[in-house]
Amino acid sequence: MAIDLRRLVQRQVASLYAHLVTRPTGRAVRLAIESQLANAGEMALSVIDFSEVHVVDFSCADEVVAKLLLHYQPPGQATRAFFILRGVSDLHLEPIEAVLERHRLTAVAETAAGPCRLVGVPSEADARVWRSLEERGALSPGDVPAHLPDEVDRATLESLVRRGLVFRRPESGDYLALSNLMRSLMG
Repeated sequence: MAIDLRRLVQRQVASLYAHLVTRPTGRAVRLAIESQLANAGEMALSVIDFSEVHVVDFSCADEVVAKLLLHYQPPGQATRAFFILRGVSDLHLEPIEAVLERHRLTAVAETAAGPCRLVGVPSEADARVWRSLEERGALSPGDVPAHLPDEVDRATLESLVRRGLVFRRPESGDYLALSNLMRSLMG
Protein backbone atom coordinates (compact mmCIF):
# COMPACT_ATOMS: atom_id res chain seq x y z
CA MET A 1 0.00 0.00 0.00
CA ALA A 2 1.52 3.32 -1.06
CA ILE A 3 0.80 6.27 1.18
CA ASP A 4 1.34 9.69 -0.37
CA LEU A 5 1.93 11.99 2.60
CA ARG A 6 1.05 15.12 0.67
CA ARG A 7 -2.43 13.78 -0.17
CA LEU A 8 -2.95 12.60 3.39
CA VAL A 9 -2.03 16.01 4.75
CA GLN A 10 -4.39 17.66 2.26
CA ARG A 11 -7.26 15.42 3.40
CA GLN A 12 -6.52 15.29 7.12
CA VAL A 13 -5.25 18.69 8.19
CA ALA A 14 -5.65 22.31 7.18
CA SER A 15 -2.05 23.38 6.70
CA LEU A 16 0.51 23.98 4.02
CA TYR A 17 0.25 20.72 2.14
CA ALA A 18 3.92 20.15 1.46
CA HIS A 19 5.02 20.88 5.03
CA LEU A 20 4.84 18.34 7.83
CA VAL A 21 5.31 20.60 10.81
CA THR A 22 3.82 20.56 14.33
CA ARG A 23 2.98 17.51 16.39
CA PRO A 24 -0.81 17.78 15.73
CA THR A 25 -0.14 17.60 11.98
CA GLY A 26 2.09 14.57 12.43
CA ARG A 27 -0.47 12.91 14.70
CA ALA A 28 -3.25 13.47 12.14
CA VAL A 29 -1.10 11.95 9.40
CA ARG A 30 -0.11 8.98 11.59
CA LEU A 31 -3.74 8.31 12.52
CA ALA A 32 -4.71 8.40 8.84
CA ILE A 33 -1.95 5.89 8.03
CA GLU A 34 -3.06 3.68 10.92
CA SER A 35 -6.62 3.82 9.59
CA GLN A 36 -5.43 2.60 6.19
CA LEU A 37 -3.32 -0.12 7.79
CA ALA A 38 -6.31 -1.31 9.86
CA ASN A 39 -8.02 -2.21 6.59
CA ALA A 40 -4.95 -3.91 5.13
CA GLY A 41 -5.29 -7.23 6.94
CA GLU A 42 -2.97 -9.17 9.18
CA MET A 43 0.30 -8.00 7.61
CA ALA A 44 1.05 -5.04 5.33
CA LEU A 45 3.81 -3.26 3.46
CA SER A 46 3.38 0.49 3.70
CA VAL A 47 5.36 2.76 1.38
CA ILE A 48 5.31 6.22 2.95
CA ASP A 49 6.08 8.69 0.18
CA PHE A 50 7.95 11.87 1.18
CA SER A 51 8.75 12.94 -2.39
CA GLU A 52 6.17 15.77 -2.43
CA VAL A 53 6.92 16.89 1.12
CA HIS A 54 9.27 19.87 1.32
CA VAL A 55 9.68 20.18 5.10
CA VAL A 56 9.49 17.62 7.91
CA ASP A 57 10.15 18.83 11.43
CA PHE A 58 11.28 16.68 14.36
CA SER A 59 7.83 16.42 15.95
CA CYS A 60 6.25 15.20 12.70
CA ALA A 61 9.09 12.74 12.10
CA ASP A 62 8.48 11.43 15.61
CA GLU A 63 4.72 11.08 15.05
CA VAL A 64 4.80 9.74 11.49
CA VAL A 65 7.92 7.55 11.52
CA ALA A 66 8.97 6.59 15.05
CA LYS A 67 5.50 6.07 16.51
CA LEU A 68 4.41 3.94 13.54
CA LEU A 69 7.49 1.74 13.90
CA LEU A 70 7.04 1.45 17.66
CA HIS A 71 3.37 0.50 17.25
CA TYR A 72 3.63 -1.95 14.35
CA GLN A 73 7.06 -3.41 15.06
CA PRO A 74 7.11 -3.82 18.86
CA PRO A 75 10.24 -5.46 20.31
CA GLY A 76 9.75 -9.14 21.07
CA GLN A 77 6.50 -9.40 19.09
CA ALA A 78 5.61 -10.27 15.51
CA THR A 79 5.91 -7.42 13.03
CA ARG A 80 2.45 -6.39 11.82
CA ALA A 81 3.54 -3.94 9.12
CA PHE A 82 6.64 -3.29 7.09
CA PHE A 83 7.56 0.27 6.13
CA ILE A 84 9.62 1.84 3.37
CA LEU A 85 10.18 5.58 3.55
CA ARG A 86 10.22 6.62 -0.11
CA GLY A 87 11.51 9.83 -1.70
CA VAL A 88 13.49 10.82 1.39
CA SER A 89 15.72 13.83 0.69
CA ASP A 90 18.70 15.08 2.65
CA LEU A 91 16.40 17.66 4.28
CA HIS A 92 14.14 14.87 5.54
CA LEU A 93 17.00 12.72 6.81
CA GLU A 94 18.09 14.95 9.69
CA PRO A 95 14.79 14.88 11.62
CA ILE A 96 13.98 11.28 10.63
CA GLU A 97 17.37 9.95 11.71
CA ALA A 98 17.28 12.01 14.92
CA VAL A 99 13.99 10.50 16.07
CA LEU A 100 15.04 7.00 15.02
CA GLU A 101 18.26 7.39 17.01
CA ARG A 102 16.38 8.71 20.04
CA HIS A 103 14.11 5.63 20.01
CA ARG A 104 16.95 3.26 18.98
CA LEU A 105 15.12 2.28 15.78
CA THR A 106 16.15 1.48 12.23
CA ALA A 107 14.08 1.94 9.08
CA VAL A 108 14.38 1.31 5.35
CA ALA A 109 14.51 4.50 3.29
CA GLU A 110 14.57 4.96 -0.45
CA THR A 111 16.40 8.23 -0.89
CA ALA A 112 15.67 10.69 -3.64
CA ALA A 113 19.24 10.21 -4.88
CA GLY A 114 19.40 6.44 -5.00
CA PRO A 115 18.52 2.99 -3.80
CA CYS A 116 17.13 1.87 -0.47
CA ARG A 117 19.31 2.04 2.62
CA LEU A 118 19.02 1.62 6.37
CA VAL A 119 18.60 4.81 8.40
CA GLY A 120 18.56 5.30 12.14
CA VAL A 121 20.77 3.05 14.26
CA PRO A 122 21.76 -0.04 12.27
CA SER A 123 24.73 -1.97 13.61
CA GLU A 124 27.62 -2.81 11.29
CA ALA A 125 26.29 -6.38 11.07
CA ASP A 126 22.78 -5.09 10.30
CA ALA A 127 24.10 -2.92 7.48
CA ARG A 128 26.33 -5.66 6.04
CA VAL A 129 23.66 -8.40 6.04
CA TRP A 130 20.88 -6.06 4.90
CA ARG A 131 23.04 -4.71 2.03
CA SER A 132 23.89 -8.28 0.96
CA LEU A 133 20.20 -9.20 0.78
CA GLU A 134 19.33 -5.88 -0.87
CA GLU A 135 21.86 -6.62 -3.64
CA ARG A 136 20.49 -10.15 -4.19
CA GLY A 137 16.82 -9.25 -3.74
CA ALA A 138 15.94 -12.57 -2.09
CA LEU A 139 17.45 -15.64 -0.45
CA SER A 140 15.88 -19.06 -0.07
CA PRO A 141 16.44 -20.83 3.26
CA GLY A 142 18.76 -23.26 1.46
CA ASP A 143 20.87 -20.39 0.08
CA VAL A 144 21.40 -18.72 3.45
CA PRO A 145 24.40 -20.83 4.65
CA ALA A 146 26.30 -20.27 1.38
CA HIS A 147 25.67 -16.52 1.28
CA LEU A 148 25.86 -15.92 5.03
CA PRO A 149 28.37 -18.53 6.28
CA ASP A 150 28.96 -16.72 9.57
CA GLU A 151 26.52 -17.68 12.35
CA VAL A 152 26.50 -14.04 13.53
CA ASP A 153 25.30 -12.96 10.08
CA ARG A 154 22.53 -15.58 10.09
CA ALA A 155 21.42 -14.41 13.54
CA THR A 156 21.50 -10.83 12.23
CA LEU A 157 19.26 -11.84 9.32
CA GLU A 158 16.70 -13.21 11.80
CA SER A 159 16.98 -10.00 13.83
CA LEU A 160 16.29 -7.96 10.68
CA VAL A 161 13.15 -10.05 10.09
CA ARG A 162 11.94 -9.55 13.68
CA ARG A 163 12.47 -5.78 13.38
CA GLY A 164 10.56 -5.51 10.09
CA LEU A 165 13.59 -4.64 7.96
CA VAL A 166 13.46 -7.88 5.95
CA PHE A 167 10.37 -9.87 4.93
CA ARG A 168 10.22 -13.67 5.22
CA ARG A 169 7.55 -15.34 3.09
CA PRO A 170 5.41 -17.50 5.39
CA GLU A 171 4.82 -20.22 2.79
CA SER A 172 8.41 -20.71 1.53
CA GLY A 173 10.60 -19.15 4.20
CA ASP A 174 12.33 -17.04 1.52
CA TYR A 175 13.91 -13.81 2.75
CA LEU A 176 13.09 -10.73 0.67
CA ALA A 177 14.59 -7.27 0.72
CA LEU A 178 11.74 -4.80 1.25
CA SER A 179 12.63 -3.06 -2.01
CA ASN A 180 12.16 -6.38 -3.84
CA LEU A 181 8.87 -6.97 -2.03
CA MET A 182 7.74 -3.45 -2.96
CA ARG A 183 8.58 -4.00 -6.64
CA SER A 184 6.77 -7.35 -6.72
CA LEU A 185 3.62 -5.93 -5.08
CA MET A 186 3.48 -2.56 -6.81
CA GLY A 187 4.85 -3.39 -10.22
